[in-house]
Amino acid sequence: MEKIGIIDLGSNSARLVIVELFGEGHFMVVDELKESVRLGQDMERDGFLKPQRVAETIKTLKMFKKLCDASRVDRVIAVATAAVRRAKNQRSFLDEIQATCGIKVKVLSEDEESTLVYRGVINSMDIPKGVILEIGGGSTKIIYYNRRNMLGCVALPFGAVTLTDLFKNDGLSPEEQTEKIEEFFTEQLSSIEWLKDVDPDVQMIGVGGSFRNIFKISKMVRKYPLDTVHNYAIPVEDFDSIYDMIKVLDLDRKKKIKGISSARADILPAALAVVKAFTRYMKFESFTISGMGLREGIMFNQAVPVTLEKPISDILGYSLTGLVRYYECDEKHVEHVVNLSVQLFKQLRVLHKFPRQYLKILKVAATLHDCGNRIKYYNHQKHSCYMILNSTLYGITHREVVLAAFVAGCHKKEDISPADWVKYKDIVQEEDLEAVRKLGVMLRIAESLDRGCAGTVKGINCDVLGDSVIMKTEVEGDASLEIRDAMNANTEFRKSFRKNLEIL
Repeated sequence: MEKIGIIDLGSNSARLVIVELFGEGHFMVVDELKESVRLGQDMERDGFLKPQRVAETIKTLKMFKKLCDASRVDRVIAVATAAVRRAKNQRSFLDEIQATCGIKVKVLSEDEESTLVYRGVINSMDIPKGVILEIGGGSTKIIYYNRRNMLGCVALPFGAVTLTDLFKNDGLSPEEQTEKIEEFFTEQLSSIEWLKDVDPDVQMIGVGGSFRNIFKISKMVRKYPLDTVHNYAIPVEDFDSIYDMIKVLDLDRKKKIKGISSARADILPAALAVVKAFTRYMKFESFTISGMGLREGIMFNQAVPVTLEKPISDILGYSLTGLVRYYECDEKHVEHVVNLSVQLFKQLRVLHKFPRQYLKILKVAATLHDCGNRIKYYNHQKHSCYMILNSTLYGITHREVVLAAFVAGCHKKEDISPADWVKYKDIVQEEDLEAVRKLGVMLRIAESLDRGCAGTVKGINCDVLGDSVIMKTEVEGDASLEIRDAMNANTEFRKSFRKNLEIL
């Protein structure tokens, strides 16, 4: 296992992420530190990084180095983006960092930065055709891809910090400033020829700290039950309500809004104006927020070097394998329970009639059904439910995460608590409850049929005869333990499928 520190020196903030690389191509974030350094502030006048900003950045990097040393980080990868890229005093700044902090910083080109953002998104989101809008402090990236290939990319030389600086001294009200930024950004968009050729059914993906703030505010407004920014979908109509509320406020009132970072309150309106201009220009009706971007692009490159050439093909499978290994589940047992769960789903399709998307939910639940053992064996299904709800899962929607968590949470005798279910009423649908119960019974039977963790039961064939389901097992060896344990699910099976269960 190797531990690396990734430092992202942006125009607005500096961030350290400490990552463990483990299990042949997987990683997990284990610590993080962020400071608002505003390195790109006031650069527009003469192109120089200002002494106060440089001093603040050096102080922050020394803290980062101290945390890396304390965490026994094996190596540090440090990158800088727009502000340092454009700075006339770039060389002296980098030399000072090397001399005082012992950190060598690589200045990313616009193409390198955009490619890393793209890799962070494409390896963690199952959106086949998208336009990524990444708003940084000193630049804004727009990346168009289709079938997991980049087709267009542009880095505009202004972001939330620089736009705020450009329009702050005109004697304009907060609302007038945002209108000016909208006009300015729309003009820039009109000069990007390939944007006019983007497919009409493409999805928009938002990346960066400003989008994370949009999630936090939207979460408060909607009373959204999940604290997961990655894959959070928001209608543009809802975004417009947030934007209309914020753009008229002065700085003190903006800082008082829950969800807005105090270090970002002054530059957030500029970022929101960019989002407004972009969604209007492209006629988007919704967008999805990615919690993964440049830093995760670096993580994927380090953990899975093949991503330098091509994206991960099975995003969800990769994500699940990483969690199984991180939680130290029995991989052979997991694989066998997933296999038996899939067989049950297919064999019982005549009864449940579920579309294929529910098989995906069952696979996630079956893969992580035992992860709660990391907390405690007793009631581990409840711990598994919580862990699925709060794990980093790629290539899966929030609704699918919630359903998979509940399936894992009811794969023992306990039923679903109405209070727990109603908490997620804005994510799940009413008919999902019956589906979760049926999938939970299938998972319970599948787990029981590998009770000895020896793969004794190889296959299942089900016949529906009258009011019974006859389940014939294909075995190698003595399967009395497995069959006896699976028969304990008969009561729940009858409740869910209205059939008696016989296992032979």
